[in-house]
Amino acid sequence: MSILLVTSSPRGDASHSTRVATDLAQKLVAADPSNTLVVRDLVANPLPHIDPDYATGIYTPAEARTARQAEVVGVSDAVLDEVFAADTVILATGFINFNISSTLKSWVDHVARSGKSFAYGEGGPKGLVNGKKVYIVLASGGIYSEGAAVQMDHAVPYLRSVLGFLGMTDVEVIRVEGVGMGADAVTAALAKATAKVDAIAAATADHAAVAA
Repeated sequence: MSILLVTSSPRGDASHSTRVATDLAQKLVAADPSNTLVVRDLVANPLPHIDPDYATGIYTPAEARTARQAEVVGVSDAVLDEVFAADTVILATGFINFNISSTLKSWVDHVARSGKSFAYGEGGPKGLVNGKKVYIVLASGGIYSEGAAVQMDHAVPYLRSVLGFLGMTDVEVIRVEGVGMGADAVTAALAKATAKVDAIAAATADHAAVAA
């Protein structure tokens, strides 16, 4: 099984979302030695925001593209190849201004391509990225999974919507929330997230043992 880990927090080594998502990826590999891991760090290597060359290039035959169009479409092609090759996708993001990081949004923009990851037919749009398990690791300073602030969470609804549109409907969310509420809250949030990661890894190990 191929695992794709996409990290996007600007906080570097201090990022809770990157820490938990990396822990999940490593434990999934350890749980089943046949698993392989591909990491795309959107902070160390940010994707270009879509621009006129991208917007026209994706609809221009490859042989007719300018050098710049070929370059930006090639970036998108590489990102898409990683997604299609993966059985499991792990997306890590901080909760920034009530949504995902801008670097992860750029990743979505490169992945969501008509004729590649989705297509329109007589029955309407159809997602073409099927058979994937997706984990969203979201770190937030406050609590957005319940209570009055739920309506301010545009990150999880957005990701569920766009991933579902592309055909990725098996989505599980791991929250690391309340990390802005003091040291004890950080400890509790990480403990809760780690417990969920351990449960996922244990289930993967059990499945691998049965399949062996």
